[in-house]
Amino acid sequence: MINAAHIILYSTNAEADRVFIRDVLGLAGVDAGEGWLIFKLPPAEIAVHPTEGPDKHEFYLMCDDIEKTITELTAKGITISKPISEQGWGRLISIKLPSGADLSIYQPRHPIAYDLEG
Repeated sequence: MINAAHIILYSTNAEADRVFIRDVLGLAGVDAGEGWLIFKLPPAEIAVHPTEGPDKHEFYLMCDDIEKTITELTAKGITISKPISEQGWGRLISIKLPSGADLSIYQPRHPIAYDLEG
C-alpha cells in the first residue's frame, strides 16, 4: 500500500539549499519541471514519540560513522553548527545549509529499521 515517503524542507533560499543537497551532500535527483529538484533519499525509517506540547515533525539524516562524515563534509566546506552531542539513541551533529537552516545528522545507537525486509 505505502511504497515511499516524500519529505518537504521549507527554506528561505530553496535554490541554494537544493544545489547544496545535490552538489555537497551528493544526493541524486530528478527535475520535476522548471528546475524544481526532488532528491532520492537513502533508506528511511519513521518513529513516533509522545509529546506534552504541540505536534511537530523532525528530519534527520543518518550515517554509520559520525567522525568520518564530519571529516568528509568539512572537507567540502560545510559548517558544523552544533558539534557532536551524545544522546542515548545516538551521536548527533547539525550542519548549516546555505539558507542558514540547520540540518541534523546522527549515528544511531538503536537497532535500525530501514533495512528490514518487507
